Amino acid sequence: MQPDTNNAHGAFSATGEAFVDFCETIAALRAPGGCPWDREQTHASIASNMIEEAAEAVDAIERDDVRHMREELGDVLLQVVLQAQIAADNGEFTIDDVIADIQSKMVRRHPHVFGVETSLAAAGFLPREVEEATTPGRVLDMWEHIKAHERKLEQDAARKEALAQGLDPDAPRPLLDDVPRSLPALQQAQKISKKAVNAGFEWDSVEDVWAKVDEEVGEFLEAEPGSAHAAEEFGDVLFTLVNVARKEHIDAEAALRTVCTKFRRRWAIMEQHAYEDDKQRIDTLPRTRLESLWDQAKEELRKDQQ
Repeated sequence: MQPDTNNAHGAFSATGEAFVDFCETIAALRAPGGCPWDREQTHASIASNMIEEAAEAVDAIERDDVRHMREELGDVLLQVVLQAQIAADNGEFTIDDVIADIQSKMVRRHPHVFGVETSLAAAGFLPREVEEATTPGRVLDMWEHIKAHERKLEQDAARKEALAQGLDPDAPRPLLDDVPRSLPALQQAQKISKKAVNAGFEWDSVEDVWAKVDEEVGEFLEAEPGSAHAAEEFGDVLFTLVNVARKEHIDAEAALRTVCTKFRRRWAIMEQHAYEDDKQRIDTLPRTRLESLWDQAKEELRKDQQ
C-alpha cells in the first residue's frame, strides 16, 4: 500500500522549479565568467561552512525561531548544492546523483511504507515483520537491521575489489572510521564509545564507570596545571563522563546543550537587572553582586516553571 502524498506537496513546488532555478544560479556562479570567489572553492575549502550553517539551523530550531529557521535551512541547502556543483565540475557526481541516492535509501529503509523489496529478504525480513513495524521503536530496529545488511553488502563488494587488486580481502576495516572526525567532540565520544561497546569493550555497571571517572579526575589533578598533559587528562575525564551518560541512557550532547540554554536564560535576566536596577553593564559589577543576580535569576526562572 502506497502512502497518501496528496497533502505532502505543500512543502515544495509541484514542478521543483524553485530548486532547479537555485541549482542553475549556483552553476552560473561557478561557470567561466561567474564569481571569482565561488569559482576557486573546493570541497575542502568550504567544508567547515557545512558544520557552521548546520549549527545555526539547529540553533534556530531549538529557539523555535521560524523566520530564522527558514533562512538557515536555505544556508544549509546552499552548502549541499555548492558541494554538488563542485563535484559536477570535477566530474565526480551531480546533484541529481545525490538526490537519487537519498531517495533510494529512504524508500529502501521504509518497507513498511513503500512495500517489501527483494533485497529485504536477504536482510531477514518477512512481510509480517514489516507490517508489524507500527511503532517508532520497531521502525528504528528495522532501519538499523537494513542498514547493517547494506553495510555487509558493501563489505562483500570491497572484499571482491581487494581480491581483484591482489590485496588481503580479510584485512579488517578500522571500526572507528565510520565516525566522522568533524563531529562535535561530545557526539564523537558518544559514537566512538558505542562502537567500542558493540565490539564487547564495556564496563559491567555504571558504578564501574564512576570509579573510572574518579581515577581520571585523580590523574588530572596530579598533572601540571595548564600543561598539555593536563589537557589530555581532562579530556579523559570528559570521555569517561560521556560513558556514564551512555550507561544512564542520556544524550550527553543534548544534556550539555540544555545546560547552555539554561545558563543563557539566567545570564539574560542578570543583564536585565544589572541595567534596570544597578544602571550598569554587567561586566562592571563586583563578584558579590553577580552572585546575588545569579541567585535572583535562578529563583525567577524556578517560579516561571511552576
